[in-house]
Amino acid sequence: MSAEFVSFDKDTDTITMNFTAPESFITPRGSVQGGLVAGFLDEAMGWAYTYSTGGQFSPLMLDVNFSLLRPVRQGPIVAEGRVVKAGKRVLFLAAELKEIDGTILARATSTCIPTQNPGMTA
Repeated sequence: MSAEFVSFDKDTDTITMNFTAPESFITPRGSVQGGLVAGFLDEAMGWAYTYSTGGQFSPLMLDVNFSLLRPVRQGPIVAEGRVVKAGKRVLFLAAELKEIDGTILARATSTCIPTQNPGMTA
């Protein structure tokens, strides 16, 4: 997905990532296919939780809901993912996908199960 880490704010458990939507993601309508938009949002949400645990855990998605607010065009975009609430058995995550100027393109929420990463000890 051409993800580029930008920053992680431990106080808010929010990650910022840059993506570039390549030409191969563009539909005949001229915008990124919706499932691929969901992939950008999922990537940001997942990494927000993984960073919040210091790499100990990653989310196993139970569901994801996303809304396309504007067409996502080819080129650079920014995603912000955050941990809304992290329990021992259930996680709630959220993300927004934006143009470089801050215009919101899409939003998502997800309910997940925390899973320990292989080789990591809690």
